[in-house]
Amino acid sequence: MSKEATKEGVIWANPGALGLAGFGFNTILLQVHNIGWIPSTMPLIWGFFWGGMAQVIAGIIDARRGDTFGLTAFTSFGVFWIGLAFAFLLEWLGVVKLDGPGLAWTMIVWGIFTGYMTIGALRISRVHVTILASLTVLFFLLAGHFFGAVPALVAGIEGIFVGAAAVYGSAAMIINAQYGRWILPIGLIHKKSS
Repeated sequence: MSKEATKEGVIWANPGALGLAGFGFNTILLQVHNIGWIPSTMPLIWGFFWGGMAQVIAGIIDARRGDTFGLTAFTSFGVFWIGLAFAFLLEWLGVVKLDGPGLAWTMIVWGIFTGYMTIGALRISRVHVTILASLTVLFFLLAGHFFGAVPALVAGIEGIFVGAAAVYGSAAMIINAQYGRWILPIGLIHKKSS
């Protein structure tokens, strides 16, 4: 449940809890900011580190464990957070100007990516499917927002749900691994043998 040996006999811990925590909490923080509950830019600052670097590290560990899905998901979403934070930093410094259509099309591309990752998650767990399916919806709501068609509050509330699902997944991985049994269910999907 929590560790996997490689060919060299080295045991690597499951990085999923770290990756989902970084993703989930940063998503919640950013959406709380987007809907106006906090004026702070802290969500983007943490986006560089917990949302970004922590997920990239989780992806690299998943690669070492031979998990293509985890590698692709965590590394991609980690780089998404780093890129988003960097883009807003460059805008604050006056280096670039972010525009609505550019941000909207960025969200559309990420929505497409997340959509096919959701299909892959159908072989993992219901929690993974919930996170990725709701994130797909969020990306398209954000695209609508940046095109001027969807209020920030609608996307923000959906984003808080996405983040909460990821935080639950992280908590389940930690608690279940530490207690050696299923305390918080994630709805594992059993793969059919061929």
